[in-house]
Amino acid sequence: MSHPVPMPVLFVAHGTPMNAITENRFRPLWHQWGEALLPRKPKAILAVSAHFYTRGTHVTAMEKPPTIHDFHGFPQELFDVQYPAPGSPALAQRVAQLLAPTPVGQDKDSWGLDHGTWSVLMHLFPRADIPVVQLSMDGTQPPEYHYQLARRLRPLRDEDVLVVASGNVVHNLRTLNRSETSPPADWCVRFDAAVRAMLEKGDHAGLIHYEALGEDARLSVPSPDHYLPLLYAIALQGEGEKVSFPVTGTHLHSLSMLSCQIG
Repeated sequence: MSHPVPMPVLFVAHGTPMNAITENRFRPLWHQWGEALLPRKPKAILAVSAHFYTRGTHVTAMEKPPTIHDFHGFPQELFDVQYPAPGSPALAQRVAQLLAPTPVGQDKDSWGLDHGTWSVLMHLFPRADIPVVQLSMDGTQPPEYHYQLARRLRPLRDEDVLVVASGNVVHNLRTLNRSETSPPADWCVRFDAAVRAMLEKGDHAGLIHYEALGEDARLSVPSPDHYLPLLYAIALQGEGEKVSFPVTGTHLHSLSMLSCQIG
């Protein structure tokens, strides 16, 4: 039976993988956010991660998705992290049905839960007892395509599925400063503020055509993979639905941790 109020939609900035295991100012905010969500526990989670960036569109369709450590040069402790949430082949099929006629590959063995997903979910839902399916983003397509595709997923909100999009509004690894006290770049602050203002106004066209922000956009989004998950979140926004910001701020000079909840 459907719930009278649609399930919320989350965009969570995941930042560096080290957020999974180190104490910082973001982790308590993620925990509080997860606790606030739990009174209405989702039936399943559909995750859209910056790190499942593919040719074509795919969903994870295995019963037990592996925890993928898709990075290198980090401490062994990070590689030891497991997030043993079950999968949901039924949700994978439902996603394919909603996205038709776009073909959706049912991935049963090549992917799983990447760090864009588990490094966030381990703080939001530490029990790992909610089934998780990951939806890939077709890296050959422009932003407008992703927004329009994601709009077809709106019925999931009425089926108690929580959509969690994970990326970063500003993600420039070339200019990263690993000092926790490093002040943010001016362009990072400006782009972060511009995106937040558009989210508050419900300016979807402005968010889709972010490149119109010129040099700030070019530096903040050197490649679209970390920005595009935001479009999957806003595409599910209902008319007049409010946006809140459980986590804000910047990190390591050129990462935005701006995160939002719709509904």
